[in-house]
Amino acid sequence: MTEISEKTESTVKLPEAVERFVLQWGDMGSQWGVNRSVAQIQALLYLSERPLTAEEIAATLGLARSNVSNSIRELMAWDLVRRVPVRGDRREHFEAETEVWEIAMRIAAVRKEREFDPAIDALKACVADADRDPKLNSVAARRLKDMLGFVETMDRWYAQMLTIPKPKLASLMRLGARVISLLPLGKVK
Repeated sequence: MTEISEKTESTVKLPEAVERFVLQWGDMGSQWGVNRSVAQIQALLYLSERPLTAEEIAATLGLARSNVSNSIRELMAWDLVRRVPVRGDRREHFEAETEVWEIAMRIAAVRKEREFDPAIDALKACVADADRDPKLNSVAARRLKDMLGFVETMDRWYAQMLTIPKPKLASLMRLGARVISLLPLGKVK
């Protein structure tokens, strides 16, 4: 079971706002290709006022203990959840990263490593193959080069954004489309 709505007798009742957030976060994660249980556990730990054990997570979300263990391992690989000691308790407790910018940066870093970097490598290989293939039509060759140029530009932009202090990056984001007015040729008439 991965849905809170499929509660068992031992499932803990969450406040409505927490339950809604956990379900929505799980749904959004699923749409982004992340296992729903993984996303729900991250959401629960994010809102939790204290570290939780895997048993508490399983009982709260109505998930199998094995599912919780696998999901926690995945979240730890993303560096979104960590093990924390709790005095007087030998069980493992877990807490989530709660600083929103840090969460976003960690998710972006893992997604880049798992998805974007292999895509760049594949596009480079495709462009190299296209350059060696006299039978390939010029439209396909040009489009491959355009796509590679775009993803390389995005990759450089990402690397540059990592060097900007978070408060300045937040200000830049709040500017939105107004950032265009700061560019020399960006003034709209």
